[in-house]
Amino acid sequence: MPEHQLNFNRDACRLCGMSRERIEDGEPCLPKTQLVNGSPVPTDRSHVALDPATGMQRDYVVLTPAERAKGFIKPLRLSYRHKVCNACTHMATAIAETYARDPWFYSGTFCVQCRNHFPLDEFVWLDGEPMDPALWPAEELARLAKLAQEPT
Repeated sequence: MPEHQLNFNRDACRLCGMSRERIEDGEPCLPKTQLVNGSPVPTDRSHVALDPATGMQRDYVVLTPAERAKGFIKPLRLSYRHKVCNACTHMATAIAETYARDPWFYSGTFCVQCRNHFPLDEFVWLDGEPMDPALWPAEELARLAKLAQEPT
């Protein structure tokens, strides 16, 4: 089990989000994130190094299986379209499940045609819904806010 690592403000663990008070009470660190390959997220950010052949990162951060098992608030979708070049990209299941569980988790994604990462506002799901929650209608945001208040 990893040790807690306090965030910049030193008020919570950056790995699991636990408050400093609970850490001081001796509660164990149960990270909510990991890499797609299952290993812990490295503190040196070496996982974000780009592969020159593909433009993709060495690995990507996702929610742990336990976090994803709490249920999805959006549909599980594996492919999306880049509005700039119109190419479709297929993502790893763990990334798609992370997005379905927490649509605010990522701020950008990868285009397989452009071989680069771009902000979410440049992408739509294949059903046409924007990937960027900031572009969703107020009714959808209200529905998700209500879901967030329900116990998991």
